Amino acid sequence: MDFTHFNDEGRAKMVDVTSKDITVRIASAYGKIEMKPQTSDAIKMGRIKKGDVLAVAQVAGIMAAKKTPSIIPMCHPLLITGIDLKFNLLTDAVEVISTVKLQGKTGVEMEALVAVSAACLTIYDMCKAIDRSMTIKNIYLLEKSGGKSGHFKRKTETASENIPR
Repeated sequence: MDFTHFNDEGRAKMVDVTSKDITVRIASAYGKIEMKPQTSDAIKMGRIKKGDVLAVAQVAGIMAAKKTPSIIPMCHPLLITGIDLKFNLLTDAVEVISTVKLQGKTGVEMEALVAVSAACLTIYDMCKAIDRSMTIKNIYLLEKSGGKSGHFKRKTETASENIPR
């Protein structure tokens, strides 16, 4: 099986996964957007003029996961079977965890990471009128399962244990 991203001429190609087994694959990713306490309070109280920040960020994350191959060149188009995002609104930040699932020949790590990124960017976009100092940080893979490489779980203290997965 050929798992290189380079063809015989040394140019980029998409990995051929034709002969890989179909397995259940799940990936979860984490991200955080730090903000002023007043911004977090405005989100909580529904005082952001553009609307319900977390509801819109939820939809943005789902849409982004589904469009991952359109923005990450070597990602395969996938038949995703489930996408969810959870939010933890802190005094000075919002933590986001995405979980993406499918039955397929390749994993969904990039889709989970793109979902978290888009959700954080959407929060920034919706709140920038009152807080341009927000900072998006700590976007990383929390966990993945399925496929030949098996199970991976990050050992971290950054992700809030308050966010249900």
